[in-house]
Amino acid sequence: MSLVSVDDIRAARTLLQDVVVPTPLMHSRALSEAIGGPVYLKCENLQRTGSFKIRGAYVRIARLSEGERARGVVAASAGNHAQGVALAASMLGCKATVFMPQGAPLPKVAATRAYGAEVVFPGPTVDDCLAAAQEHSERDGAVLIHPFDHLDVVAGQGTIGLEILEGCPDVRTVVGAVGGGGLMSGVAAALKQGADHDIKVVGAQAKRAAAFPPSLAAGRPVRVEVQPTMADGISVGRPGDLTYTLVNELVDAVVTVTEESISQALLLCLERAKQVVEPAGAAGVAALLEHSYAVRTPVVVLLSGGNIDPVLLAKVLRHGLAGAGRYLVVRCRLTDRPGALVTLLGELAGLGVNVLDVMHERVAARLHVEEAEVLMHLETRGAEHSEEVLGRLRDKGYTLTLS
Repeated sequence: MSLVSVDDIRAARTLLQDVVVPTPLMHSRALSEAIGGPVYLKCENLQRTGSFKIRGAYVRIARLSEGERARGVVAASAGNHAQGVALAASMLGCKATVFMPQGAPLPKVAATRAYGAEVVFPGPTVDDCLAAAQEHSERDGAVLIHPFDHLDVVAGQGTIGLEILEGCPDVRTVVGAVGGGGLMSGVAAALKQGADHDIKVVGAQAKRAAAFPPSLAAGRPVRVEVQPTMADGISVGRPGDLTYTLVNELVDAVVTVTEESISQALLLCLERAKQVVEPAGAAGVAALLEHSYAVRTPVVVLLSGGNIDPVLLAKVLRHGLAGAGRYLVVRCRLTDRPGALVTLLGELAGLGVNVLDVMHERVAARLHVEEAEVLMHLETRGAEHSEEVLGRLRDKGYTLTLS
């Protein structure tokens, strides 16, 4: 029998009845056409606090004794668990201290404080924060609310699986983001035990912070060196002991996705599904784009969170547009003579290109005396149009370098 039963998850759902919003399951025409079968988006980006994390955090804190709640709670998080703990603690009348990494997105920091928590920045990574939170717990007696490695947290996240079964009873595959593994552990437990047919569960990790594939290969939790990733919410260096066991038992596959796929997935969610998601929240969509061979339809993809800094959103969208061939950064050599730049811009206008930015450089060691160079940010209509533009300019004798 699994460490987390479907009855545990149903009990968690009863606790959450007046706390969380049953989030919508939206059909995605774009993804359905891409993989040749029905695809639905489970929109936890529309949940209270902007992510699924309130589910597990509330269940964990609600099940503490009055004496434990009186000592307060402490948590470590890049942002979404922080907000979940802060709101849950506020609703249940206990003090919350949250350790967040330096450089955490400002909207997540502001929201965590607005929910009533004290925020501390001990270091640059989530692992630094977790170590500091454990030290604080041992020193001050506050109860550590782990972001994923606790049965109550897993049961709370698993309530999403029950909602999926009710909204799409014939679901065959569920895909979602994996950081420490709490979300997909709970969802898989609900699906595998609560359905009357086989459902494949696929987890998605950012390739730059993917601890589960080597851990599953080694047969035990393994710590990996995480690299910077836009998907900060799932940047975890080591699976939890509990969640490793559950993922190993219940999740059929854990795949990795590139930064490019994540940015294109975020763009697709915004442009085609009208859903604002953070990079970690789009990891499941990225997995579907990269690994569609691994799914059977109907598919449900979890949009696990929507708390994204607008500055990061602008950068990621530009990255996604570039990956889709709709945004070009090009260096172009010109003869340094009057009218040369006007002629170039005229060529681009004739090709239907929108010039977003131009930087004209006339003096540099790499340039001959009679040369100038233009750095241009261009908006095109897609990959084919971009190739047409580059080919036409080269035919006209321009020397181009893509940046």
